[in-house]
Order: sequence, then structure tokens, then C-alpha cells
Amino acid sequence: MNSPSTSRCSFLLAGRVQGVGFRWWTRQTAVRLGLTGTVRNLPDGRVEIHAAGDPAALATFRTELAAGPTGARVRQLTEMPVSAALPDDFIIVG
Repeated sequence: MNSPSTSRCSFLLAGRVQGVGFRWWTRQTAVRLGLTGTVRNLPDGRVEIHAAGDPAALATFRTELAAGPTGARVRQLTEMPVSAALPDDFIIVG
């Protein structure tokens, strides 16, 4: 995605975000919104997400990430810019 209207951002989520299907739910949500990027569990119990796409879709994604899937409890969501190249799909890493 190299369109001028494409935005990129990174999210770090803390709380009960591992062991509740968060990565699979994140991928499904991102694909539904037309986003590309990656999601992975971190060793410290957080989830890291890099996403790219339409700014409005990213704003919706952020709102949905804050709620998370059934069983998750997002206690902290940190958003940061990301400049790294991202895949042309949305993939689960590791």
C-alpha cells in the first residue's frame, strides 16, 4: 500500500490480551476493515500490532482494539507512528 491516503500506526495493548484469541480476532477485524499489517504476542504479555490503511479505517480499528474480543480486557492501548514496510496482507507473526 503506497497510496498517499494510506496511514500507518503501531499499537501496544496491555491487559488480558493473550490466551483469549486476540491475534485471530485482530486479523479478522483488520481484514474486514481493509487494513494490512501484522499482529504478534510479546514475551511480556502485551500484544503488538502494526497496521496500514485508510485513516478512517485505522480510527475504527483503534476503537475496536480498545474493546477487544470476548474474554479480553484491554487495560492500556498505546498508539505510535510506524514507518516500517508492512506486508500486503494482515498476518499473525509467531
